[in-house]
Amino acid sequence: MCPVIDNNPEGLPNEAEGLPLELHDPDHPGEPTPSKAKRTGERVMTSQEKMLKETDVIPGTMEELKRALEEKIGLGVSFDVVLREMVFGGKKCGIFYLNGFVKDTILTDIITRLSYVDHGRMDVDTLQTLQNKLIAHIQVDKLDKLGSVVDKVLTGMTAVFVEGENGALVIDAKSYPVRSISEPTLERVVRGSRDGLVETLMTSVTLIRRRVRDPRLKFEVMQVGTRSKTDTCLAYINDIADPELVEAVRKKLKKVQVDALPLGEKQLEEALVEKKWNPYPLVRYSERPDVVASHLYEGHVVLLSDTSPSAMILPCTMFQLMQHAEEYRQTPTVGTYLRWVRYFGILSSLFLLPVWYLMVAYPELKPTGLQWLGPAEFGKLPIFMQFLFAELGVDLMRMAALHTPTPLATAMGLIAAILIGDIAVKTGIFVNEVILYMAVATIGMFATPSYELSLANRIVRILLLLAAATLGVPGFVGAATLWMVILTVQRSYNTPYMWPFIPFNAKAMFSMAFRKPFASNKHRPSITKPYDSTRQPT
Repeated sequence: MCPVIDNNPEGLPNEAEGLPLELHDPDHPGEPTPSKAKRTGERVMTSQEKMLKETDVIPGTMEELKRALEEKIGLGVSFDVVLREMVFGGKKCGIFYLNGFVKDTILTDIITRLSYVDHGRMDVDTLQTLQNKLIAHIQVDKLDKLGSVVDKVLTGMTAVFVEGENGALVIDAKSYPVRSISEPTLERVVRGSRDGLVETLMTSVTLIRRRVRDPRLKFEVMQVGTRSKTDTCLAYINDIADPELVEAVRKKLKKVQVDALPLGEKQLEEALVEKKWNPYPLVRYSERPDVVASHLYEGHVVLLSDTSPSAMILPCTMFQLMQHAEEYRQTPTVGTYLRWVRYFGILSSLFLLPVWYLMVAYPELKPTGLQWLGPAEFGKLPIFMQFLFAELGVDLMRMAALHTPTPLATAMGLIAAILIGDIAVKTGIFVNEVILYMAVATIGMFATPSYELSLANRIVRILLLLAAATLGVPGFVGAATLWMVILTVQRSYNTPYMWPFIPFNAKAMFSMAFRKPFASNKHRPSITKPYDSTRQPT
């Protein structure tokens, strides 16, 4: 009688009992073994493929190259990933590119030229011969790592592999989808240039370079995001910008650890500037290349992010956020007048509603001659509730205008202004003065050049109104004082946010209050600590 051999002495479950035993290669944990691959349908990687995956070298044969590209970028799965196999000069080659990024006219010319290469011409130093003699293009680089080649192709470049070579050539023959250059909607001017930055980084850099023909203007590009690898450009003029500021921004960019920046410059700002719940912007955004060029000449540092049409200017102060290009497109007198009108509108957007509310709630606060101030009749709702509902209504209209198709925007405005506003007053829910002062405050908010600053002021206005309604005059004074203290202690890259008011600088404050003539600006602002502080040559 044959002895019984127990293949499972410890009573472990096996496949016959319906519980499959998962086996793994101890040298490569997480990869399927032959038995598991047979059950799950996965392809088992050969030892050579595992070596290629670990060392990131470029395979020597086309079949191995295909398998490596399948693993890295999804060749054969993604329809826009193309590996075009051809024979040039007796050598089997592979042209690897993304179908949506390649500039087909340039690539066709390169392929046509390579098609006429004689047999044997590429037998010695094939890649060197292709790079120096046969590929007629202005930018061709040689890379030795497959991962680096894939990263370049994902940016729109084209790679050329040659069978038997351990390197690849990368050709910068990309063509990004780009919208036409147009005037920015947030920074329009009556007289001046009409071009604005676009979502393509190279186009935006070219627009700035056109205005700053200085050989010391530097554009440093680095990739941010482990998955998105978003191209981010650090721009500065080498002998004007503070070297410590440039180095601080460069170090922060290198330390950013995120997987992606799908929203571009805004997410980059939150990664660089630690402001947490502070509503006030600590950087300035601009879509105008002339504004960016002006700040570069003042010693500022500019950050550009691919896929974003805005440039991030830093450091910045609150008074710089209140300036507009229109002031410098007019004469100094007119520019100063426009600046003061804008200051009045910004102050009105902040303090008009809470101050008027205090005068209505406490008639003894009214100055002599302003006894008429205040509503003749009170509505069905308290004044504070009227202001609160009006604030929410304006925000709803602003958001509705963003989501309303352009042909219907006018009709939406008429409905909001006539039907809702007029009927609310006639029914006694609102009083006329509330609508009037709310409209003035809203116009002041829209007159603020920085969109981010206007939204922050709107939140502060609601908080000031709430403090005045709950705690009266002491509440309003305390909230306004706290607001000023918070702005005073804020810093934008070691720059006081309320400069030149706090700390006070008389000469700089005069420049902020009055638009000085261009020829009288002989020095750059000291707040940027420029390496070269003189603007006019001696």
